[in-house]
Amino acid sequence: MLRIGIIAGETSGDLLGADLINAIRKFHSDIEVIGIGGERLIESGCQSLYPIERLAVMGISEVFTRYYELLNIRHKIKQYFIENPPDVFVGVDAPDFNFPLEKALRSSGIKTIHYVSPSIWAWREYRLKSIAQSVDLMLTLFPFEPPYYEKYGIPVKFIGHPLAKKINIKTDKSAARTRLHLPLDKNIIAIMPGSRYSELNRMIVPFLRTADWCIKRTNNLHFVANLVNEDAKSIFMEKMEEITPEIQISIYTGQSLDVMEAADVILLASGTVALEAMLLNRPMVVAYKVSWLTYQIAKRLIRIPYISLPNILAGRQIVPEYIQYDCRPEIMGPEILKWLNNKQSVEELVREFTEIHQKIHPLSDQLIANAVLDIINYHA
Repeated sequence: MLRIGIIAGETSGDLLGADLINAIRKFHSDIEVIGIGGERLIESGCQSLYPIERLAVMGISEVFTRYYELLNIRHKIKQYFIENPPDVFVGVDAPDFNFPLEKALRSSGIKTIHYVSPSIWAWREYRLKSIAQSVDLMLTLFPFEPPYYEKYGIPVKFIGHPLAKKINIKTDKSAARTRLHLPLDKNIIAIMPGSRYSELNRMIVPFLRTADWCIKRTNNLHFVANLVNEDAKSIFMEKMEEITPEIQISIYTGQSLDVMEAADVILLASGTVALEAMLLNRPMVVAYKVSWLTYQIAKRLIRIPYISLPNILAGRQIVPEYIQYDCRPEIMGPEILKWLNNKQSVEELVREFTEIHQKIHPLSDQLIANAVLDIINYHA
């Protein structure tokens, strides 16, 4: 039996990790998977030793407040895997948690793979020397990433992004609206405030105020929102009753792709959701806020001009993005209305999105499975 250790740190990593495990299972069904995962990894057969929510923290100051808890979890996980070694360990994203763990496991003789390159092309390229000591293989989602690792002699393989396979280039807005029981005759704006609670607490208020700004200036609008779970939905609804009680918003949980496919424009917190919106060919306005301390540190370290994947992949700004103090309704609202009122700009955007979609399409499941199994010379 093949034994795989895996750690995913948040919802997007959970999805990617589950896709990886499911790809391996298609060709080697006799495997045991154990580590930390969410709903999707658990469905794929992973035994989760801790709730994934304990790792889902974003931002420098936010991590600091949970530092000792995260350190304790990592120490216990390290001891568990050293005492019960898997054939291979896969760290999915969560680099600050996974790289030190991978380094310790690799030094104990366990083969290690990191799935999802950290943003070394944006900042902290110096980490590549440490990464070289931590991993036997880096799996990347995007084709521009491997050269950074090759320069340091780190084994690397571009395997593409599974979302580019899951999401069809051609979408059906009317069908999505029918599935969600949404009006067919209105302009729909989707609100996607993020999956982490730290994100929700910062993004919900400016997003709701932006919705209020738009609806006061344009008729025939309908707002929808998707939240990651019922707890997040409760947080959203509480803020909605406080800030915009007069606005009707259709609220869903766990239906992000349907909600975005049904929309004309999406207002979203930067992250994987921006990639999903791009693959669905939906115009978007990207925003993000972090704590004051995180922002002060990050703005001095980040070396690229964009935060959202559509702009990074295009190499130029093709969707508007607003960070920190620019995350305001009087700035974001007009950009939403621009997308609604400029059909030609939307058509040009969709053409660019389609080209990027094709470039990041993943390899076959067999090639992805082999990328993992070749590291340990495993043959069923």
